[in-house]
Amino acid sequence: MKYCAKIEVSLKPGHSNPEGETTAHLLVELGYKVEAVEVSKVYTVNLEAANVSDAKLKAEEMSKRLLANPTKDNYTISVEEQK
Repeated sequence: MKYCAKIEVSLKPGHSNPEGETTAHLLVELGYKVEAVEVSKVYTVNLEAANVSDAKLKAEEMSKRLLANPTKDNYTISVEEQK
């Protein structure tokens, strides 16, 4: 079966967030009352798996092996069956 896994990777608290800091600063310069901006990446992965549990396991493995750095990143996974 075909599945779509969405994997959101974001920085753990306490880690440097230069992209978010720059974006927040620029938004303030544009006149917006912004206190902070957090940046994350979302990977949309279309994959084949036997079932939804298998798809989640594969997405978890992808996250650990390549998409997220466990030292500095948190990640969340959602999986949906493709019609």
